[in-house]
Amino acid sequence: MTRSRTAKLALGAAALALALSSPASAQFGGIVYDPTNYAQNVLTAARSLQQINNQITQIQNQAQSLINQARNLTNLPTSVLSSIQQDIDRTRALITQAQQIAYRVQDIDQVFSQRYPAGSLSGTSSGTLVSNAQTRWTDALAAYQDSLRTGATVTGNLDGTRSQASTLVTASQAARGALQAAQAGNQLIALQTRQLADLTAMLAAQARATAIESARAAADEAQGREQTKRFLAPGTGYVAQSVSLFHD
Repeated sequence: MTRSRTAKLALGAAALALALSSPASAQFGGIVYDPTNYAQNVLTAARSLQQINNQITQIQNQAQSLINQARNLTNLPTSVLSSIQQDIDRTRALITQAQQIAYRVQDIDQVFSQRYPAGSLSGTSSGTLVSNAQTRWTDALAAYQDSLRTGATVTGNLDGTRSQASTLVTASQAARGALQAAQAGNQLIALQTRQLADLTAMLAAQARATAIESARAAADEAQGREQTKRFLAPGTGYVAQSVSLFHD
C-alpha cells in the first residue's frame, strides 16, 4: 500500500512538473537546469517504482500459491482405519464361528443331505429319525444363538461408530487443504462400508436362523408323516403276555 502511494505521488509530481515546466533551461552556479528533462526523469523513476511494486506483488502471489499447494499436499493427521478394520474383523470372526451349519455352500449341502432329507424316509431306521430330529433342534437353537451374538456385536460397534464419525467430521471441517479433506472423506466412506458390513452380517444371521427353523419344521413334518405311516401300517398286533406282579 505504501509503495503504491509513493509511486502514485511520484507520477503526480512528474505530471505536475511537466505541466509547469517551460522548454527554456536555466543555469544556476554553472549547473544547467532543464525542467523538461527533470520531469521526464521523475516520471521514469515513478514508472520503475511501479514496476518494482508489481513484481513484489507477483512474488507475493506466487509465494501464497506455493503455500496453498503445500497445504493441499498435507496428509490428514487423524486416521480411524485401524479401528474400523478391527470392527470388521470382529464381525467376520463371528461368521466363521457359526455353530452346527457354517456359511459355506458345501457344508450346507452336506448337512441337509444327512439331517434334512428331501426324499422318502421309508428306509431310515427309527433310531436315525429320532437322532436327526434332535440334531435339527440343536441346529435351530445354535442358529438363534449365532443371530443374537451377531446382533450384540453389531450393537456394540455403535459406540465406536459414533466416536469415529465425530473424529472424522471434526478433521474434515478443520482440513487445511484438498488432500486432508479427501482423506477425511475416504475414511468416512470406509466407516459407512463397515456399517454396511455389520448390517449384512446381521441380516445374514437372522435369515440363516429363519431358514434353519423353516427347514427343521419341514423335516419334522415329513418325519411325522413317516412315523404315523409306520404306526398305522398293518402287521402283527399286540400279543398279551403273562406278567407276575407278586411272587409266591
